[in-house]
Amino acid sequence: MSQPFVCDEVFEGQDFTQERLAKGEYEDCTFLNCDFNEGFLDNQNFMECEFIDCNLSNANIKHSQFKDVVFTSCKLVGVRFEDCNPLLLSLSFVDCILEYASFYGLNLKNIRFVDCKMAGTDFSQTDLSRAAFPGSDLNKAIFDGTNLEKADLSMALNYNMDPEKNKLRGARFSRSGIGGLLKKYGIIIQ
Repeated sequence: MSQPFVCDEVFEGQDFTQERLAKGEYEDCTFLNCDFNEGFLDNQNFMECEFIDCNLSNANIKHSQFKDVVFTSCKLVGVRFEDCNPLLLSLSFVDCILEYASFYGLNLKNIRFVDCKMAGTDFSQTDLSRAAFPGSDLNKAIFDGTNLEKADLSMALNYNMDPEKNKLRGARFSRSGIGGLLKKYGIIIQ
């Protein structure tokens, strides 16, 4: 049985917490002010879609495909992005709450996180080369075995990472944030 193909649809103010979004392929669709909190978005295909002011906290996204998908002003607390289909994965986030989300082991080259709150987000073993984090708060975000080569963290806030456990060649950091790279050494910077 083939899944329905949905194109250029706008889903506004819908509650998908009890009744799930129909399984299908969604292209150029907009989800505006929808609630997917602890809902099921597994085995879906989203291509060139946008989620605006949606709550996707703890949503199940296993095996779903996200190609050129933008999340704007969304709440994505605890979402396990490593469970989605990594094929053609392409995401960007603007003004989102991504606290305790996980991107473990994903290839996220060139991804953008603009003005996001990312406390406790897991980037272990993730390829974030050429990623950008302007205005994003990375308080307690986990970087372990992460590739941040040529990434731009010059306007990111509150990051803390071990340069010996991550690839940082060519990454950009601000002078005011340099303490986040030296914290493990117990150095006092004034």
